[in-house]
This record gives sequence, C-alpha cells and structure tokens, in this order.
Amino acid sequence: MTKILVVAEHHDGKLNAATAKTVSAAAAIGGASIDVLVLAADPAAVAAQAAQLAGVARVLTVANPANAQALAQVLAPQIAQLATGYTHVLGPSTTFGKDLMPCVAALLGVNQVSDLMTVEGSHSFKRPIYAGNAIITVQAPADQIVVATVRAASWPEAAAGGSASIEAASVDAALPTHTRFIGLAAGASDRPDLQSAKRVVSGGRGVGSEENFKVIFQLADKLGAAVGASRAAVDAGYVPSDLQVGQTGKIISPELYVAVGISGAIQHLTGIKDAGTIVAINKDPDSPIFEIADIGLVGDLFTLLPELEAAL
Repeated sequence: MTKILVVAEHHDGKLNAATAKTVSAAAAIGGASIDVLVLAADPAAVAAQAAQLAGVARVLTVANPANAQALAQVLAPQIAQLATGYTHVLGPSTTFGKDLMPCVAALLGVNQVSDLMTVEGSHSFKRPIYAGNAIITVQAPADQIVVATVRAASWPEAAAGGSASIEAASVDAALPTHTRFIGLAAGASDRPDLQSAKRVVSGGRGVGSEENFKVIFQLADKLGAAVGASRAAVDAGYVPSDLQVGQTGKIISPELYVAVGISGAIQHLTGIKDAGTIVAINKDPDSPIFEIADIGLVGDLFTLLPELEAAL
C-alpha cells in the first residue's frame, strides 16, 4: 500500500499554503494514504489546520522545544526516523523544503526528486529542467522510499472540509548540537506573502531607482497584492533579494501578475509561467514580456500607473 508522509511548513502557528498544495500532489498518487507531520514546540494550532485538509487521513505531531525554529539539521533526523513504513516523504519546494528535504534524503540514503510538477505513477514524475524550458520524466526506484519536493506553483491547494485524526508521535532521534538558532532577520510587512499571494505586482530595472519603486508598492496596496521584483531590480539595489521572482528567486503562481518595467528575461519568465493572468506594462513594444502576457500596455509606467491607480 502507498503511504505518504507530508511534512508541514508553518510559521507563527499558521499552516503555509504550500502544505495544502503538497497534499494535492500526494493525492494525485492513486490509492495513497496521506499523513501530515507537524514538528513544532507547540504543534496543536497547526495540527488543527492540517486536519481540515481534504484527503488527509492522520496528522502526526512532534512537540519539542528544539522544533521551535525550522532548522533542517534538527528536523531531518526526526523525519527520517518517522519515515519508516512510508513509501513517500514529500515537502514543498519552498525555501523551507529546499533546505530540509535534501537532509532527509541523505539520512535515508536515497536520491531526492526535486520540483515534482506532475504525477505519472507512484514512482514516476515530471519535473522541470533547463530553467523550465524542458520537462523530464523521472523514474524513482520502486524498492526505495521516495523523497521529493513539490513545485507548489504547479498544484492547487487541497480543499478544506477534512476531519483527520490528530496523534502525537514519539521520536527519540539524536539531535545535533553543532547547529543552533541564532536569530531571524526578516522584513516586516502587512502585504501578502509573495509565494502564496493571489495577486502580485513586480517591478523591474525600468522603474529606475529605489525611490521610484514606491509606485510599485502603491499599486500593490491598491490591489491588495504582494510585491515582487526582477533580478535586475534586485541587483541594482532597488529592493531586497527576498522579493526576487524567477529562476534564482521565487517560483510563484498568482491569479494575477502585473509586471511593470520588466523586459521578460527567460530567467524571470521561469518564475511566473504558472501565473493565471499576466499583465505587462513597458515602454518598449518589443520587450519579450509581451510575448507571454495576456494583457499588454505600452507606455511610460510613471504616466500609466497613476492613471491606473485613479481608475482603481
């Protein structure tokens, strides 16, 4: 029987939407029994949210003060021990999952399947290569546990309405002492999280400066959207790197993506290929971004954005 363990990503007592998308990927493996694992100092609130996801049979919790911060070297030994009896261990292909799941795979002595975007069978999957320009089919060994990260942008969130049981799991794995949490440096923002936002407004090199980037923030606030940026804008110092969208940034799938002053390099397009509606605003009518945009507006962004804000 196929048994899948989904590792939950959470922060401040809230389940990340990427976990629900990982559950959707797990459910695509026919006939599978799906358990969600929540590791935290106090997992009760997150476990209750995970139990409501459709398709989840059980939610396993591991309460340990050492799990207060998502340190891969601390979480991985516990996950590897609990993986006994499971055929698959899945995590989201977010910063959290990309850090954690390779450690789990190494402890289990197997190769990891990265960025799972389509399920072909219990051990056959499709994933992107060459910056998303090609899709490859990967066949995992049938006699080994499958450890994989799920490309969240390729999957919908699992529906609510589930009523899974919640059980406390016992773990006696030796936790490392050479890795410890020092601090978390994160920008405070009232805007939606970039990786899970339904609407995103991004600015590129065409915005011109850090000061000019305020027009992007203003439009985003008007739309209730998250703010993103191209690598060129990040490299130029307009915004911090955690806003970067693209191959070397965040892969996102909002319902609405507004690209302002972004030319559309292939590395950037890789990050938005799963977006619903793409709107491009650029003064250069030959910009590659217009080739993939659903709606294109040619003109000076500093003239068009105030008009758009006024109309909104």
